[in-house]
Amino acid sequence: MHIHILGICGTFMGGLALLARELGHTVSGSDMNVYPPMSTQLQEQGITLTQGYEPEHLQPTPDIVVIGNALSRGNPAVEAVLEQGLRYTSGAQWLLDYVLQDRWVLAVAGTHGKTSTASLLAWLLEDNQLSPGFLIGGIPGNFGISARLGESPFFVVEADEYDTAFFDKRSKFVHYHPRTLILNNLEYDHADIFPNIEAIQTQFHHLLRTVPANGLIISHADDPYLEQTIEKGCWTAIEYFSGKQTKHWQAEPITEDGCEFDVLFSSKKVASAKWTMLGKHNMNNALAAIAAARHVGVPAELSVESLGRFKGIKRRMEVRGVINNITVYDDFAHHPTAIKLTLDGLRKNVGEKKIFAILEPRSNTMKMGVHKDTLADSLTLADQAYLYQAENLGWEIEQNLNNSHDSVQVFSSTQAIVDKVITEANADDHIVIMSNGGFEGIHQRILDALNNKYK
Repeated sequence: MHIHILGICGTFMGGLALLARELGHTVSGSDMNVYPPMSTQLQEQGITLTQGYEPEHLQPTPDIVVIGNALSRGNPAVEAVLEQGLRYTSGAQWLLDYVLQDRWVLAVAGTHGKTSTASLLAWLLEDNQLSPGFLIGGIPGNFGISARLGESPFFVVEADEYDTAFFDKRSKFVHYHPRTLILNNLEYDHADIFPNIEAIQTQFHHLLRTVPANGLIISHADDPYLEQTIEKGCWTAIEYFSGKQTKHWQAEPITEDGCEFDVLFSSKKVASAKWTMLGKHNMNNALAAIAAARHVGVPAELSVESLGRFKGIKRRMEVRGVINNITVYDDFAHHPTAIKLTLDGLRKNVGEKKIFAILEPRSNTMKMGVHKDTLADSLTLADQAYLYQAENLGWEIEQNLNNSHDSVQVFSSTQAIVDKVITEANADDHIVIMSNGGFEGIHQRILDALNNKYK
């Protein structure tokens, strides 16, 4: 079967392409935004990519067109699919129909931490000889790919609450029918499709309705929005996790940065973990993954050992390079809560060393200005914060700063940011670049400029 994927370079759709190719299908695809790591991954797998959404890209006629949720009516390729009467479906529906049927699905949902937790869970199963399939919105270091079919009944999926397609406005995760479900957290996000937090809770409750009674829900004990959602009705056993005392899973930090911690279950110590991930948020991610792995037969003691062999995820505090002892990180954080947690973990790891935070407010929610009043506050743990005022940002960053944010500077070009940080950064400093897009290749440009400065 020939499958053509519209929006193939998105993390989710790119993963679908890998699964379809592994199933033996011919796969092609098109997109407007082609940048690493997804474009590189697809090309390495021999999948044909075309730039743009021209109707001629649908020749030869595919057997089915999978349409990403970023495409809408008026898109030339979408209009061609409809006018020609081509068979089409959404990515989430295709995943259910061709991959998830008859699998034990372990889904990871939540506003933050989905990619990290799903990557952790897949690794815990892999390291304990369960060979899971997975589809993750990032590239775990232990696997080097974002998706595979696996060799067991178990399939780990990052369960996104964003809508499915222009013709299906339910959240994608409603299609996945998990037997094991992780609920990491719940905050207001995706303002382009959800009018308020209650609308997101409704979708999460739809997800809860799909988990069988003999399944398991693993939920963050300290999240009031999750608890409100569960109170709407739940038909499945629940285990809770937290960094605080709870009746099920708990993490007690040994080191302040979260790189060493004790794992407790029912107030009894299970084991001590030592790994490279920073921050209390990642300890919680680990707890959720340990609980989910236990549900499919991996003892918690073995999962804790596997944490030490976890290699992280691309674009999640990924070290892109170290020049003159200046460390440059690439991170996907784009919500104030995630930004603050990321910087908190790094601050506790590096102590008084200088941190530069470079941020592109790029998500649809950011562009709409939903977080404009809290964005600067999320950066206070950095010594200097450089924000990029892109032309398509729907609000003025400068107008939402006050005297308490003297460490925050706004730039209208990425080159100006590169020039500034190269002038200011010195040995032992840390530069964290945060964006959910390519950010005009600023990561490598800073590394190249540092290399030129110190060669």
